[in-house]
Amino acid sequence: MEVIHVAGALLSAALHAGWNAAVKASPRPAEAMATQMLMSALFCLPFLLWTGFPDTAAWKWIAASALTNTIVVTALLKAYELAGFGIVYPVVRAISVVLVVPMAALLAGDRLGLGGLAGIALIVLSLGFLARSTGRDRSIPPRAILWIVVGGLATAVYVMCDAQGTRAAGSPWAYGFVVSITNAAAMWWRNRHLGSPIGLVRANWRVATPTAMASVASYLLILWVWSVAPIAPSSALRDTSSVFAILIAIVWLREPLTASRVLAVLLAAAAVPLLRLA
Repeated sequence: MEVIHVAGALLSAALHAGWNAAVKASPRPAEAMATQMLMSALFCLPFLLWTGFPDTAAWKWIAASALTNTIVVTALLKAYELAGFGIVYPVVRAISVVLVVPMAALLAGDRLGLGGLAGIALIVLSLGFLARSTGRDRSIPPRAILWIVVGGLATAVYVMCDAQGTRAAGSPWAYGFVVSITNAAAMWWRNRHLGSPIGLVRANWRVATPTAMASVASYLLILWVWSVAPIAPSSALRDTSSVFAILIAIVWLREPLTASRVLAVLLAAAAVPLLRLA
């Protein structure tokens, strides 16, 4: 991976962690999430005039992405209701990292050397320390574990759909703009009981505007990286978002700082140069 691709994946990670934390901190997370996706679609619509639509080969991946994204978001919101952000987010991402490696090898032919595998192992270990640290602070209900597992599995499928789709689309930007719109439509249908799109935007625009901007920027960045770099190491780099998330959880959500969390940050930092060489 080139340095610029590493930087893009890490910036995507930071933005992704930020908007997830903002949704978790909202007094109405489900409404905040739905409104964020609606506003993301509004931001993306004008840019389709510039990019045009993605190639026909990408549309099956767009449909699959919309379906799996709805599952991911639903699982995250359910898990957030039952457990802390500091454990839900890292464990979901850890499950995804582990699954993406064999999936990328089978579906895209992206096979890693020992250095790349070692870097991914460090990321998984880092996420494990984050989850272990938070797990000591409070019990985790079985229902939360179920939703975390569902979220992790769906996230891995979602990653592969988007990585394959953006490579087939001819343009990561066209793919990203269309998927942002289809995701918003699917998510609104899933949460139509929350109210009309106009009503949701009016009620939640203060939270949704910055989170939508961060979400779109994060998504487009990682699509661009996937279009030019191996899927597994770039996905693992993006999943250092959990390290950013835990820092946000400590500073913003007032979750405790522990030795395990410090170790997790150090392990994730050590993984970056190994993944750079993948």
